[in-house]
Amino acid sequence: MTRARTATTHPSGEAIRLGLQVKRLATELGLELTPSLRAQLKQAIAQDGYAAARERVVEALSRPRAQALLRQRLCQRLMLAGVTIVDPATTYIEDSVSVGAETVIHPNTVISGRTRIGKGCQIGPNSVVSDSAIGDRCQIVASVVEGAVLESDVAVGPFSHLRSGTYLARGVHVGNFAEVKKSRLGPGAKMGHFGYVGDAQVGDEVNIGAGTVTCNFDGVSKHRTTIDRGAFIGSDTMLVAPVRVGEGASTGAGSVVNRDVPPNTVAAGVPARIRRKRRSRRKGRAGRERGD
Repeated sequence: MTRARTATTHPSGEAIRLGLQVKRLATELGLELTPSLRAQLKQAIAQDGYAAARERVVEALSRPRAQALLRQRLCQRLMLAGVTIVDPATTYIEDSVSVGAETVIHPNTVISGRTRIGKGCQIGPNSVVSDSAIGDRCQIVASVVEGAVLESDVAVGPFSHLRSGTYLARGVHVGNFAEVKKSRLGPGAKMGHFGYVGDAQVGDEVNIGAGTVTCNFDGVSKHRTTIDRGAFIGSDTMLVAPVRVGEGASTGAGSVVNRDVPPNTVAAGVPARIRRKRRSRRKGRAGRERGD
């Protein structure tokens, strides 16, 4: 009875040479040889030769270091101009950005493009700002701002998204989990909690309740929503554009508004219908003070 011989394969001289060169390259550059890196280095040396492969690896390693050095210099330049950068190592600011004095930039913040930030702002942590104009004394916390304009004393976030075409006038507040797109919010308007405002014109001192959505897309075209000065939009209101809520008007919680709401009225229901005149909050306070 004869035993079957098992064939054993031995590496060729070329394979041995490549393996030794890979180890040499890793040792010279202080690299930890993982299986994936070993395969990549072996392929590079086989295709281009040891010298060319080494040059490519050195270039790849030096690129992040050069970028880090550039970021450090940009941060130093801003700090010399009066900007506070809490952690330069985790802050990414492009050379095209300008930042005003006394502004504080918190960790994990990326600022890029043609962004202009005013004085005394608080940016971050965990924020992304690109191609936007930010006024003085603004606050952006854990939010994304892209292609937007913010006047002074505006507060955004946490966890909100201002998309291209957004314009927030002085004193506007956009709070948690809110999205605004191609819309203008007038001075003092507030959108404190989650919701969506798109393709809208919002007047001064408007209050937008939690869960409000401007239903701007009908499946074919985009339509605009107009909310006039001093209106009060109840929580979970659906504004089916094109639609207008008049000055001083109010919508009830959970309403679906698919018709214009006249000034100083209250609309409620599904679909919303005019229920009564809206009592002026200022007048109501005056009456209580008189004991009416």
